[in-house]
Amino acid sequence: MTTAPPAEAPPRPALLTPSPTSAPAPEPAPAPPVRKGPLAVAGVLGLALTAYVWATHGAEPGVLLLLGIGLGVALFHSRFGFTSAWRQLVGVGNGTGLRAHALLLATTATLFALIIGTGTGLFGSEPAPSTGPLGIGLLVGAFVFAVGMQIGGACASGTLFAVGSGQSAIVLTLGGFVIGSTLAAWQFGLWSDLPALDPVLLSDHVGWFGSWALTLAVLAGVWFLARTVQARRNPPPVGAPPSAKGALARAVRGSWPLAAGALALALLGGAVLLVSGGAWGITSAFALWGSKLVGLLGGSPETWAFWQEPGNAEKLNGAVLADKNSLTDIGIMIGAAVAAAAGGVWTLYRKVPARMAVGAVVGGILMGVGARLASGCNIGAYLAGISSGSLHGWLWGAVALVGTWVGLKCRPLFGLGVPKHGDGAC
Repeated sequence: MTTAPPAEAPPRPALLTPSPTSAPAPEPAPAPPVRKGPLAVAGVLGLALTAYVWATHGAEPGVLLLLGIGLGVALFHSRFGFTSAWRQLVGVGNGTGLRAHALLLATTATLFALIIGTGTGLFGSEPAPSTGPLGIGLLVGAFVFAVGMQIGGACASGTLFAVGSGQSAIVLTLGGFVIGSTLAAWQFGLWSDLPALDPVLLSDHVGWFGSWALTLAVLAGVWFLARTVQARRNPPPVGAPPSAKGALARAVRGSWPLAAGALALALLGGAVLLVSGGAWGITSAFALWGSKLVGLLGGSPETWAFWQEPGNAEKLNGAVLADKNSLTDIGIMIGAAVAAAAGGVWTLYRKVPARMAVGAVVGGILMGVGARLASGCNIGAYLAGISSGSLHGWLWGAVALVGTWVGLKCRPLFGLGVPKHGDGAC
């Protein structure tokens, strides 16, 4: 009796080769023709608003609006997602998006260390790291936010670029976001005194070089872990959005590789810090917009404890188009509209299923409340926090993964799908 020789183990893939998936990556469909009408409207709106802001409020706000437009273009062309990346990782083990996060965070951390470590700022600004307390508010807020983004269909940055591209359901998410942020500002007294430890900033203990080195070391571990998980679970590939052929056409009309999007977002986010002295943020503007609306309707948001906090009263009394986060938020929507129209995919969906509409509003409200409890969102807490060497950014990301798992369980209640291993793409 003869025995067959033992089967040889498959060769271990090299570290930098793409992680395996259960099917080949789908070929992107050709990009449709340019949507000339929406492109013209978005382009004229961007130019006119930039000129107005520059003339009325000065060069710094004008530059911030332009940076926001650039962020919108980069977000849409690369389809750079936080909600989808966590959903793919938790749902089927596809770590492609999380590895792109690691690249974005590492590049942004490098720029932040250079800018803040040397005290370099434009327009007289003094760059400062983004940090936050470590407490119940952070943990509950990050969890609630993550549940909300899976139900609402987008994170903070994703909401803005999806609205700019004409996705009607996400307009409802944005409305819920504003409502939730405003409710949290109104009820500031209920959550402002939750137990918390003081912020922990690595640079206070090991200097900016040490903070940068530690951050990059941990991010390298995250990158390797995401790749290992994907290699073991062999998930479906990520879907491919429509794209133009040729390097120049692809740069203008999309779609960009995730790595290109990560690098572009890091450079633009670093420029926001350089120009304004503060990291790129999103959700504080939603509380401002909602509170301004309450004031127009006869309410008195200026009496709320939230708007009596140092720095907040000045924002409420000032113009929306002079507020840093409002400018970049508005710019992102305009930039995404330009990018979507140039790519031929700007579409205004007129019909939204009822359950999906409810989920969009509920998810938005949860994200609005969660962002205020945690003092930030996937941009203001996760991206800016980790890039600043702040422990609260890491905690936010870890808790958001748990919240993502719960959010995935809730998605079918609102008619939303969950990626499965047998899918052709996730």
